[in-house]
Amino acid sequence: MLLIVGLGNPGAGYAANRHNIGFMAVEAIKGAYPIFEFRTKFQGEVASGTIGDEKVLLLKPNTFMNDSGRSVQAAMTFYKIPPEKLIVLHDELDLIGGKVRVKRGGGHAGHNGLRSIHAHVGEAYVRVRLGIGHPGHKEKVITHVLTNFSKTEKSWLDTILSAVAKNFTRIVIGDDCGFMSEVAAAMASIQINHKD
Repeated sequence: MLLIVGLGNPGAGYAANRHNIGFMAVEAIKGAYPIFEFRTKFQGEVASGTIGDEKVLLLKPNTFMNDSGRSVQAAMTFYKIPPEKLIVLHDELDLIGGKVRVKRGGGHAGHNGLRSIHAHVGEAYVRVRLGIGHPGHKEKVITHVLTNFSKTEKSWLDTILSAVAKNFTRIVIGDDCGFMSEVAAAMASIQINHKD
C-alpha cells in the first residue's frame, strides 16, 4: 500500500491558499481514480482506493502544516507503511508556478510541513514539489504562501492539478521522469503569465 499525502492547512479560510496546493492535488487525484470518499481518521481526512494495480491511502492532515508529521506517522504506523511507500505533495517556493519536480529522499529545504514529517518518519520518502513561485523577498514568504492564488495563477492551476492527477500512475510505478515529462507537456499547451 502507498500513502499519498497532500500538505495544507485545514479550514475554509485556508482552502484556496498557495500553501494548500498539496490538498488540492490530492483532491484531484481522488477524482481521477476509483477512490472512496474521505473520512476522519489519523488526525486527518483519509480515503482509500486503487491507482493502477496499487492499493493507496490518500491523506490530508488536519494538524496544520507545521505538525503534519503526527498525522502521517499515525497512518504509517497503523498500516505498517515504510517511508519508501510515502508520497508527499506540497507547495514549493523554489519552483515557478506551474512547474513540478519529483524528489526521492533528501532535505526539507525549510518547508515546515516536510520538516515535521522528517522529524516523525525520516527523509526516505517521495516528494512531488508543486511550484508556487517565490515572492522575491524572504519577509514576504509567509504572506505569499498564506494568500489565495491570484486570478493570473488560476489560469494554470486547474491545468497543473489535472495533469498531476491524470499522470499519477507513473509516480506509483516509479516512473518519475515520465510523470514530469507528461506534466510538462500539458503545461506547454497553455501560456503562463507569471505577473499579475
